[in-house]
Amino acid sequence: RGAVKGPRRSPTLLGVRIDLHTHSTASDGTESPAEVVAQAARAGLDVVALTDHDTTSGWDEAAEAGREHGVAVVRGTEISARTAGMSVHVLSYLHDTAHEGLARELRRAREARTARARRIVALLHGDFGLTWDEVEEQVEPGAVIGRPHIADALVARGVVPDRSTAFDDLLHHGSKYYVKHYAPEVLDAVMLIRDAGGVAVFAHPGADGRGRVVSDAVIDAMVASGLQGLEVDHRDHSSQQRERLRTIAARHGLLVTGSSDYHGTGKENALGENTTAPEVLERIEDLGRLAVVR
Repeated sequence: RGAVKGPRRSPTLLGVRIDLHTHSTASDGTESPAEVVAQAARAGLDVVALTDHDTTSGWDEAAEAGREHGVAVVRGTEISARTAGMSVHVLSYLHDTAHEGLARELRRAREARTARARRIVALLHGDFGLTWDEVEEQVEPGAVIGRPHIADALVARGVVPDRSTAFDDLLHHGSKYYVKHYAPEVLDAVMLIRDAGGVAVFAHPGADGRGRVVSDAVIDAMVASGLQGLEVDHRDHSSQQRERLRTIAARHGLLVTGSSDYHGTGKENALGENTTAPEVLERIEDLGRLAVVR
């Protein structure tokens, strides 16, 4: 993968369609990294970012598929963090995987996710008989085990009809089966991303569709710590939140991105339903340590 990039080779700007937030079976998506890229090509995308939760394990497969399908691949990660007791996510684009501080934090987050998943399954076992083996059957080798895999196991067992129902009923934040897990403070996460040469973009910061909206003061503090962009156009943002976030971005001179947050069949999100302007991608590549794979 290498930490040093050569001269940037920009795509022709006119008509380029860019989706900078997708997930594969390396975390909680339902399609392999290669299939996500293939689906991006079918959806008419020219550029797609693979941003699995707290892992870079799908990067190589996605890059190879990108060359095969003629889709440029932005290597990224969606990093779990927290602020004031709230779970938040920061997208890191084009960072150096050899940066030990960030790599160590991602390992810790993955280990915490696994420990949390085991505790949730133990709680569910008492009421529904769910076992860890059943959850593992829903996970691709090397993937980060999380609540979506537990949801899929509940579906397979016949407890709920689909993943969405599992989250709405048994796995939501207010459920008796919900278990918190370790995540770094969001300001520390942003600084680690920057130290690793990554481009830090706050993922769905105004997600009123999820009932979790981060205050202007938190975003201001993140900017002071090195935040470079806001994911503004996202299906979980109302028109009011999009307007608010664009105002904040303009005030701080932040990048504005738009993305699908695609998870395959795990969510309704469709590839390319929100996109990023080509000039923003150019800026991300200028700022990042790695190059976009073309």
